[in-house]
Order: sequence, then C-alpha cells, then structure tokens
Amino acid sequence: MPQWPFNKQMHFLIQYVFKIGGIGTVPVECVETGILTPGQIVRVAPPIVTSKCKSVEMLHEALTLAVPGDNVGFNLNGLSIKDIKRVFTFGDSKQNSPQEVESLQAQVIVMQHPGQFQNGYTHVLDYNTSHIIYKFKVVIIKNDRRTHKELEQNPKSIKTGDSAIEYPPIGQFAVRDMRATVAVVVIKEVTKKSHDAKVTKAAEKRQKK
Repeated sequence: MPQWPFNKQMHFLIQYVFKIGGIGTVPVECVETGILTPGQIVRVAPPIVTSKCKSVEMLHEALTLAVPGDNVGFNLNGLSIKDIKRVFTFGDSKQNSPQEVESLQAQVIVMQHPGQFQNGYTHVLDYNTSHIIYKFKVVIIKNDRRTHKELEQNPKSIKTGDSAIEYPPIGQFAVRDMRATVAVVVIKEVTKKSHDAKVTKAAEKRQKK
C-alpha cells in the first residue's frame, strides 16, 4: 500500500476544470500531499492567484477535509474557468506556496535510447497528462548510475545507462522519444521566481480574520 504524505504542505495538480451552473468554477484533482478543507486559502500557479476554497466534494458528497489519495472537486471564490487550466499547481497560500520556477536542477537517467543526449536535444516531455515539445539546455555533470559518483563535468553527451545533472524548466517528468520512454527525471533543486499574488476578495476577507 502506498504511504501518503499527510504531514506535508497541501499540494496537487489540476486534472480537469468545469463550470457548473449555480456553483461556479470547479477544478477536479487528486490531493497529492497535505489536507484540503473548506474555507482554506489556496494559491494557484501560474498565474499567481490566491483564492478561498468554498467547498469540497467527492462523489457528490460534501467533505469536511480531503486527504492524499482523494479525487475531489472544489469550488473557488472569484476565479473563472478561464483563470485555471489543467496541470496548474494548487497549494497552501502560507506554507511553501506554489510559484513559477526560474530554473531547477535535476538528475536525468537515460533508460533506453539508440543514440545520445546532447545539449539542445529535443524530445517530448510528459508532465502529468500533458505532452510538450522540450529541449535540454545543458548537461552539467555525468554520474555513475549506481554509486552516483561524479564521472565527468560538462560532458558533450550522455547515452543509455548514464546518469546526469541538467537544468530543465519544469517538475517531475518522463522523457519520450520514438514512441517510448527514454529517460526519467528526479528534481534536486528549485529556484523560484518572486511574484506578488493576485488575491480574490473572498481570500482577502478570510486573511484579515
């Protein structure tokens, strides 16, 4: 059985967004970490917007809280369906709130590829349910796949069986090429952009209490 991270900050990715008459904008998602409750102030990125969660439902039943592993829909104050898209990130507005990423450092493990990964290598990025054309910027270090010992700095390329550190612009993902998964990525470090969040009126009132 998977061990769900209840004790971490609330975090999840939007899977679908609906506009329901008489209710408003309803994102649907699976809670990945932490707990979501009605009345909670949440932040979405991008864009950086803070809003109040009015209600939470699962299978048409109201919940007092949603925990990791729950697939739920929730209603937000002051946000339209145009403000939220699939794979946008939601999180707690006060603790480690979602932000746009300036850069990040990740470990890339090449699983199967007939050629080599070089700086500028272009492939398909699988991020949650999205598929994006993506280009490697620069490979920094080549590591031993098993011991993680540094083998080479600024290598010209990496191939099947190699492990390397590079700067991709998004979170955890799989790398696809030639209709197959050719590499996996593990995020190591993240540098976030600094933004002032837009705050809805409901969230502003809640924060003043």
